[in-house]
Amino acid sequence: MGSYRLYQRELLQKEYHPTVSAYYFKTWETFQMDYHTHDDLEIMYVIEGKCTVLIRDKLISMKKGDFVLLDANLEHQLVVEQHAPCRMLNIELSFVEKQGMFPSIKELASKSKRLSELSTFSQSYLVLKDSNEIFHTLKNLVLELDKKEEERDMMVQLHLSQLLIQICRIIIDEKEKQIEHQQTNVYLKKVIEFIHHHYDCDLKMKEIGEAVNLHPGYLHRIFKKHFNMTVMEYLTNLRIEKAKMLLADTDIPIIEISSFVGINSRQYFSLLFKKHTQYSPHQYRKLVEQNILKHSE
Repeated sequence: MGSYRLYQRELLQKEYHPTVSAYYFKTWETFQMDYHTHDDLEIMYVIEGKCTVLIRDKLISMKKGDFVLLDANLEHQLVVEQHAPCRMLNIELSFVEKQGMFPSIKELASKSKRLSELSTFSQSYLVLKDSNEIFHTLKNLVLELDKKEEERDMMVQLHLSQLLIQICRIIIDEKEKQIEHQQTNVYLKKVIEFIHHHYDCDLKMKEIGEAVNLHPGYLHRIFKKHFNMTVMEYLTNLRIEKAKMLLADTDIPIIEISSFVGINSRQYFSLLFKKHTQYSPHQYRKLVEQNILKHSE
């Protein structure tokens, strides 16, 4: 191949094997590499310590367990700060026409859905977090490259294939998480809007879930995970803030305030208000009138 880019469709259209063109373990101390490029794609894996990789003037901080996948001919620079050594494993990969019986990337992709999505990736570089499986495979790959046994080439291909599939798995899992996060944000925005428009009603979780087409149990989980509070806690906080505003800025009788914020019981409203503000509704209004308290506080 004239180019060794990982994401080109030709890898899934013709018969190619991945091959390692260079690799090394190294501990860098107070080091700044010149900007450079090479024809092969590269994996830079942080084993211990931390470093910075600059790509097109974008600064990427990396620590133990992080690795960056750089496409071919991408200008980059490695920087290791003073008194902060960084141990790394770097591997440079290229592709050659298939030789022998071991399956090509195209053939492997026909059996692996994740690997078949290789050509859909378009980023020139990817920064990923390892769950320890990538380093394990990289280490086994390097150990095999140092051997001179008869099965060496087949074992190298096995590890390279495993490596590509694992990387694809991480990339796709990250994409799916991002999509799920985006969808979750859309639902949560709808929930917030619904609550702000209906806080003065007698709301239940079932009604809120139906309004955004989510099961109440699922809605409870994603809301609490995102906001670190439940839906009903958010609703209560909003009602108290609205009550504080009404007490401070209007002449509405205190006995009517509870119904204005969707709480049917006046006694419960008073207990709830004092729990959140340390004052009864009557005390709060009086302190605001005397300029001892401000609503913004």
